[in-house]
Amino acid sequence: MPIDYEMLRVIWWLLLLVLIIGFAVMDGFDLGASVLVPFIGKTDTERRVIINTIGPVWEGNQVWFILGGGAVFAAWPYVYAVSFSGFYIAMFLLLLTFIMRPVAFKYRSKEASKTWRYTWDSILSISALLACVVFGVAVGNVIQGVPFHFDASLRTFYTGSFWALFNPFALLCGIMSLCMLVGHGASYLVCKTEGALALRAIRVGRYATLLSVILFALGGWWVDQGIMGYNISHITSHIADSNPLMKSVTMAIGGWMHNYATYPLMMIAPALGLGFGLLSCVTRHCARTALLLSAGHIAMVLTTVALSLFPFILPSSSNPNMSLTVWDASSSHYALFLMLIAVVVFLPIVLSYTAWVYKVLAGPVREKDIEDPTQHHY
Repeated sequence: MPIDYEMLRVIWWLLLLVLIIGFAVMDGFDLGASVLVPFIGKTDTERRVIINTIGPVWEGNQVWFILGGGAVFAAWPYVYAVSFSGFYIAMFLLLLTFIMRPVAFKYRSKEASKTWRYTWDSILSISALLACVVFGVAVGNVIQGVPFHFDASLRTFYTGSFWALFNPFALLCGIMSLCMLVGHGASYLVCKTEGALALRAIRVGRYATLLSVILFALGGWWVDQGIMGYNISHITSHIADSNPLMKSVTMAIGGWMHNYATYPLMMIAPALGLGFGLLSCVTRHCARTALLLSAGHIAMVLTTVALSLFPFILPSSSNPNMSLTVWDASSSHYALFLMLIAVVVFLPIVLSYTAWVYKVLAGPVREKDIEDPTQHHY
């Protein structure tokens, strides 16, 4: 193969990070905007305006989630087996929120009743809120380590419980995720709405993003002072082996900061995460700039998490030696290379089509358009 196995694994680790960031940025703004529907939409028309800013794009945005799941399945089969089976109930809860969202979009305007419409708007908001929190809780649990182990034949055993996922640190990550995506959604609404609705979005977005920055800094302090981090002390397998049983792992408080001490340039990621968030707060009236800065804030927060954990992808709290890393959890060399070719061919097509869609849909959604009976809106 023209690319060696070790490099392919790093490339696919980067691609997984890109897909996660793509999902968080693209689907994040419509989740955040959905949360805000009953809070900043004071009238039925205003709520319809919010819904119609995201209505044409939310389905396409969720393709990033499918791509991420597909990448995990194909490139990191052990990670897929542990996460999708161990987090089964949490995944079902997430799936339920994704089921309720399209139902709310389609049904809320089927009846003229205020109670009917407000009920569906509330369902849309609550489902998006739960999704935002669950994503953050998942990241918080990965940072702390997931209770799983393998037997000698590499069968997976998950020993945790659903309620244990909602521990204090994970909840902090969940609240931060909610604030970050609400701030991002508010930035998008400033770009897509006008008048009083846009002004409310500015205020909400500023406070939500500021709280996200504060919680990000607090989370970093907590990781450094109170969370057990992992380090590989010894590997007994060859680089060509994808066997998570062939290494030794040590744990220490603040261990996730080891990469930053070894490679100080990595500190750029958390610094930009804080900087982009703060700049997004003070540039809210410059709608597009604030939206780009908000996207940068999300990207750098997720990059900070990835760099902190590297080379770990899914650490095990039950048996740290069985943690899944970039070096021992991947598919074969041939599979990674073949999929990389597919990515090089098809990802530019997906990105080009996405850019075209947003170009076509550029411009604000106005109340007069919503009230025009000749126009087709939710």
